[in-house]
Amino acid sequence: MTAGGVAQASPATWDWDIAQRMLPDLLRGLSVTLQATLVGITVAMVLGLGLAMARRSSLPVVRWPVIGFIEFVRSTPLLVQLFFLFFVLPDLGIRLSGFTAGVVGLGLHYATYTSEAYRSGIDNVEKGQWEAAVACNLSTRTTWGSVVLPQAIPTVIPALGNYLVAMLKDAPLLSTIAVLELLAVAQGLNSRLFRPLEAFSLAALLFLAVSVPAAILVRYLEKRYGYSRD
Repeated sequence: MTAGGVAQASPATWDWDIAQRMLPDLLRGLSVTLQATLVGITVAMVLGLGLAMARRSSLPVVRWPVIGFIEFVRSTPLLVQLFFLFFVLPDLGIRLSGFTAGVVGLGLHYATYTSEAYRSGIDNVEKGQWEAAVACNLSTRTTWGSVVLPQAIPTVIPALGNYLVAMLKDAPLLSTIAVLELLAVAQGLNSRLFRPLEAFSLAALLFLAVSVPAAILVRYLEKRYGYSRD
């Protein structure tokens, strides 16, 4: 018997009863993982677009701090950034819950990558499109909203989708700042029941059950909304 009163099978033998007992807790952990990933990628896509546009500013006082921020974040590990948000900010008078710190960390980290994807898409908009907007005396807002971004964003959908999947796989790092996401739950179950085979196998299968459909969706969006100049 285990400490939890579950009959202990051989560690190398799959036990369906134990797996069934673990599944509800793992699904709750998966729910937290998905919430963190969806909120994080939303932050990353919105902030990344803002960074990409600011990086193209003609004002050095705007452009260079943005470039510096992007390079700094991309050059430091996500785990260090999460620790800073969760452990260091309280010393500065800013307290974030583990989930909030995790979402902010994921969002900021991946915003620097999505900004590069957006920048690539914007740079691929033909120069003639910019010149036509100027010739038509369009405002900056109209030029970006009606001319540039509708052509640039569809081309970066595959990259954004890849970052979504990558963020999903990085979400287990949130376990280091007390967020009970999927991997943290699996570790807790293994510590309590001493069944790593079921705990981590089920966790891997649940990650796979989410990441594979996400990858398929990205391919669909690429074909459906992809932009090409033929």
